[in-house]
Amino acid sequence: MRIPRAAIAFFCTMLQICFGTVYAWSFFQTMLVRQSGWTHTETAWAFSIAIFSLGTSAAWAGSALGRLGPRRLALTGSLMFSGGYVIAAAALWLDYLPLFYIGYGVIGGAGIGLGYVTPVATVAKWFPDKKGLVTGIVVMGFGIGALLLSKGLAPFLVVRTEGDLAQVFLWLGIIFAGILLPCSMALSDPLAPAKSPAGASVPHLDPDEPESTLPYLSSSQFIIMWTVFFFNIAAGISVISFQSELLQEVWGLADPTVEPAVLAEYGATLIAASSVCNGVGRLFWGLLSDRIGRVKVFRILLASQMVVFGVLMTEENPWVFSVLVCYVLLCFGGGFATMPPYILDVFGTEKMSKIYGVVLTAWAAAGIFGPLYVGYLKDSYPDRAVMYCFLIGIFMLGAGYLFSYLLNDGRLRLGRPTLEATLRQHGIPVRSPA
Repeated sequence: MRIPRAAIAFFCTMLQICFGTVYAWSFFQTMLVRQSGWTHTETAWAFSIAIFSLGTSAAWAGSALGRLGPRRLALTGSLMFSGGYVIAAAALWLDYLPLFYIGYGVIGGAGIGLGYVTPVATVAKWFPDKKGLVTGIVVMGFGIGALLLSKGLAPFLVVRTEGDLAQVFLWLGIIFAGILLPCSMALSDPLAPAKSPAGASVPHLDPDEPESTLPYLSSSQFIIMWTVFFFNIAAGISVISFQSELLQEVWGLADPTVEPAVLAEYGATLIAASSVCNGVGRLFWGLLSDRIGRVKVFRILLASQMVVFGVLMTEENPWVFSVLVCYVLLCFGGGFATMPPYILDVFGTEKMSKIYGVVLTAWAAAGIFGPLYVGYLKDSYPDRAVMYCFLIGIFMLGAGYLFSYLLNDGRLRLGRPTLEATLRQHGIPVRSPA
């Protein structure tokens, strides 16, 4: 039985929504500290390891997808992601932090990475005539995944289990398995290549370009691109990892009479709202980059966030604080929307998947650095952690902004140009030798 391509798009979006729930981590941060007695830094390590595992495994999955196929890769990722929650539940029952790192961080994070690249690549093959639209919708699903967890599943399970996080994590693993495994089983590549729309150009191999991607990965353009991407992610993910707790602190200072349970609800609402901004940003900034260029968008993202972080350092109004955090998440999603087409512009279609997989290691590195420095500040300077967090963020964004002036939107060619390559670059057809 042939599955309609609309169903494939739905299954791919559901996969991304479930995997994207990792961005709701700050919902559990405070509760884990209180129930387990772990420090903020120790607890933040779990999220950092998850993001690091995500980035590194996604880099590998990008090159393995063609060999293993979408169904096998998605199933493996789904099993690891769901199993990671079950192992994390066992770690909470045993009160054993290293096992929690292995379950939630290493296994669960790697599962997300294996599943992250699969839906986007698969849905693009089914919709060659609407590639930009459907991939944007699927990627947006990852951005809004935190909404599902922070305002739906997690609060419901916390109430039903009377706050027992071990049971909460166990049930999350079971529920995610029930959603992810059937969706993964339905994935497949089209039986035959779909027809391209009339007039569409057919990708060709440039004989003057090196076959290996290694020369491109060692080029200054890629290194600078990776650096700019890292700084934008590190600034945003530092906020993601603690946004609920940061808002609770700001709101508690503004109104000390608010009960802790109410503060936690406010924090969950911020996670939900910011996750929507994360998803919407992946569409908005991606479309804007088509009009004004990728490098200009990155400069806007970095420069505007510097101003926002400066205001957040001393902002005491919880409503203004929440709006500004949502803008940071809008820019965070924008970086992920702008980078794939930017790589396509600079490196070409044939090398896009491998190079994008490697550039995702910036996500892995930022996932280690961002949450950990905020956790350290929370433990060492609890009264000034908010101010220091955003101050460091300003320095990171400033560095990324300066590096962005070393980027350009032009196609990078390392091979020796020939007449044939020049003609092709200008759209002039070249007849192949008989």
